[in-house]
Order: sequence, then C-alpha cells, then structure tokens
Amino acid sequence: MYSKIFKWISWILIIISFLILVWGSLKGWEGGDGTKVDVLLRWAYFLLIVAVAAAVLAAVVISGLNNPKSLIKGLIGIAVVLALCYLVYLASSSEPLVGYIGEQPTEKTLKMSTALLNITYIVGGCALLSIIVGEVLALFRKK
Repeated sequence: MYSKIFKWISWILIIISFLILVWGSLKGWEGGDGTKVDVLLRWAYFLLIVAVAAAVLAAVVISGLNNPKSLIKGLIGIAVVLALCYLVYLASSSEPLVGYIGEQPTEKTLKMSTALLNITYIVGGCALLSIIVGEVLALFRKK
C-alpha cells in the first residue's frame, strides 16, 4: 500500500520537474530577481524538503504501525539529530568574510552557512569513522 502511494508521489514530482524543465527551456530561466537559476534552485529546495519529510514521516508512521516500541527509538534519534544541528548552529560564528570585496552577507546568512559546513564536516567524519570501524570489526569477526 505504501509503495503505491510513494510511487504515485514520485511520478507526480517527476512530471512536474519535467514540465518545469520544458517551461524554463522555452520561456527562459529568469527568476523573480533576474537570476538565471532561481527557479531551479527553489524547485530543488522544495524537492529536498519533500524527500526529507517523506523519509522521516514514512519511517515514523511505518515503524509506529509495525512496532510501537521502535517509534520511541526513532523519535529519540530525530531529537538527537535536531539537538546536534541546534548546538552546531549555536557554536557557529558569524564573523564577516576576510578579503571579500563584494557586499558582505548578513550575519544570519554567515552563521547558517558556517553551521551547514560544520554539519557537513561532522556527518562526513562520522561516515568515514563508521567505514573504518566497520572494516576493523569485520576483520575480527572473520577470524
């Protein structure tokens, strides 16, 4: 049942993406403020938000229906990730760019971009660490 719903949603989003691609190719990619990639970036942001929301909601709903005890573990995991993102945001700096000649971004933009970079570093480091630990554990388990 869930697979049919996700399949229909996927097809609808693919068709809308194709229509935006055709529309932009025929009309041009000028956005509201005159930038060329504004339309595509906003659609990509929307698709990213839909994908993350669908993944989280599907995991919560399906695990909640199949095993209510695992729902608590999933919600704790989501809370930990949100708390980590919030702590990284609080620890991020909003110092002005050094040596940048153009107009300086706002403090909020600088803080958000620094936080996103730091989260990317943390996630990448955790992925690398998990690969190394997994390979080391696999060596010991084979013997």
